[in-house]
Amino acid sequence: MYNVKINLKKKKQVIAYLHTHWDREWYREYEVFRLRLVRVFDHVLDMLEENKIPSFYFDGQVVALLDYLELRPEKEEQIRRLIDLKKLFIGPFYCLVDEYLTDGICFRKNLEIGIKIAKNFGCTDFIGYLADTFGHSKNVPNILTEYGIDKAIVWRGCGDLPADFIYDGVNTVNLVRGYFMDIFSSDKSIEEKAQLLQENLDKIAKKSGKKLLLPIGADHLDIPDDIATQIYKVNELLEGYEIKLGSPFEYFEKVKFKDRFEGELRDNSKTFILPGSYSARTKLKQLNTECSYRLDLADKLQYNFDSKYDAAIEYAYKLLLQNQAHDGICGCSTDLVHEENITRYKKVLQIANTIIEEIRATQPENLSITFKYLDKYKLLEIDKTSVDKNSQVIATRRGFPQKLLCDTNRIPVTEDYTTIYTLLKEFNSDGSESDLVIDETNLFNSNIRIAVEDGKINVYDKADCYENFIEFIRCKDNGDTYNFGPVIGDEYEVAEIKSARVITNGKLRCTLRIVTSFFSVDVTLDKKSKLLKFSIKWLNLTSNRLWQVRFNLDNKIKEVHSEDMNVLISRKFNPDYDIRANLPQEKGNEARTNTAPLQRFVWTNRVGVITKGLTEYEVSGSSLMITLLRSTGIISNPNNPARTTPAGPPIEVLGAQQMGENSAEFAIGFFPVKEWATYVEEIYPQTILF
Repeated sequence: MYNVKINLKKKKQVIAYLHTHWDREWYREYEVFRLRLVRVFDHVLDMLEENKIPSFYFDGQVVALLDYLELRPEKEEQIRRLIDLKKLFIGPFYCLVDEYLTDGICFRKNLEIGIKIAKNFGCTDFIGYLADTFGHSKNVPNILTEYGIDKAIVWRGCGDLPADFIYDGVNTVNLVRGYFMDIFSSDKSIEEKAQLLQENLDKIAKKSGKKLLLPIGADHLDIPDDIATQIYKVNELLEGYEIKLGSPFEYFEKVKFKDRFEGELRDNSKTFILPGSYSARTKLKQLNTECSYRLDLADKLQYNFDSKYDAAIEYAYKLLLQNQAHDGICGCSTDLVHEENITRYKKVLQIANTIIEEIRATQPENLSITFKYLDKYKLLEIDKTSVDKNSQVIATRRGFPQKLLCDTNRIPVTEDYTTIYTLLKEFNSDGSESDLVIDETNLFNSNIRIAVEDGKINVYDKADCYENFIEFIRCKDNGDTYNFGPVIGDEYEVAEIKSARVITNGKLRCTLRIVTSFFSVDVTLDKKSKLLKFSIKWLNLTSNRLWQVRFNLDNKIKEVHSEDMNVLISRKFNPDYDIRANLPQEKGNEARTNTAPLQRFVWTNRVGVITKGLTEYEVSGSSLMITLLRSTGIISNPNNPARTTPAGPPIEVLGAQQMGENSAEFAIGFFPVKEWATYVEEIYPQTILF
């Protein structure tokens, strides 16, 4: 019944594909949604077997299928047969991850693992399916091409782009009306459904050629048993269109792509890109960043030593990728969901750190493995105080020696519990004296200086003084996990600088503690380093606030360079734009912001900032702000002043307020942007010393 006869001379052909968008966890928890998945996919398989539908597109990811098969293992043979018949399409992604809060290492691992699993099931047809990602990275088309994928489907952030365009070499479909098309599942009459479809198809047609692509499905949604009958009846009422059930691959085969576009897709004039998700639940972003680079280091080490950790590494990456789905890493889910995220992150770190420590413990002494750059300083953990002139003890703890813990022929006993010393050790020393100087108000070396003077934090790049360079600020936030909600008339509260004192005075590293009315800030500088490193820990007792560090520069900021997928991109800004003067008034609109995502690095006007899991920056006049914390108490606030339509359910989430202990780490320096990778390497070293 689904093969409806079409008169192509009179009506435009609409190729419709059936799908369900599957968030593993969101406003309900993973196991709750999984039980729903079983009911939905049981029915989909029955419909495919009974030829009630021609095909089903399983959301571009394999993890949902794996989740299903854990509870329905007896269905595997049937699924493989349907894939072989090209009635069921899976992959290429392992999990539909966010594009801006995911680095290039993880994005590639996502494709690598997803394609391997999909091919194992017999699927060979792939689309870079990114229908609900909150905007699209300019680097994604290149990565898709690396894996032989020449098709993509996108939606958010496309602005006025046509329905079909070539995105940096990849044939790409813009879902003009989105992936969310649940009209056939509603209880409306056929006449009402036909009218709604007519309106949607008219809008799609304005940006399409002779053929249209129509997704039929929505979040966690089943397929109506009478879908073919409904389409037959609707076709009799539509003017100028005829819907035929098929697959998105049919559309790509029949459409000629002409228009070209290069760059990132973050235009929210037509669709929400929900930029507040860059800063919701900062702790998730911090753990995600730590996990990504520790796991990458473990992977490189085990590859270098031909160790037998491949299965453990892949298992850890799967856990990490499960956390990078957009409603997970974006921090837009229930508190229970994010508690499970944190448990997964901790498991990833346990695996990565154990692999690193086991390789360290089993390799020859004093062996240094360098993957990218040669670090001048290394952190070492030893169980004896063998400190020479090129070392400095920076921390101690009680524990078992790592070599003992990795020895499978021994078990640690009470007598082995000892003091573990963390050393900062200088390698390839030129024998020069330390250039570090510290007192109650100053910290400097031969390259950079920070000083607390007249209640301000001034920074000196050799002879150049940046007066009042660093401020800590906060303001009210009446938004939600998806969008910052500014309060009209609210003014930024600026932290008062109260005092400063020496915490560490050593020949390789010194630390100055600056006490403010918000929190204490520890500023660390190493011998001959060009980076000032900042560490903040504080007890948050306020709700609905945006906390930022503000860097005050000499000139207005019109262009910013930041890391995206492990390469540098540039973005243009209007430094005079003010979100508070541009809040939307009409339904369906989202305020444009001067915020943007970053991964580890952002640079403008000679100033580089490297962060540890702080993933949002903002431009205002001549100031660059990095978000330290954004606290909110609801998934989607129906009264959010920055977005006139809900983006999800109005579920209260106390955990998103991030009450209690919080922390933030970043570093700053003055250098040409082309040298950015060298300075990132100082904060994220890919060198391990044994």
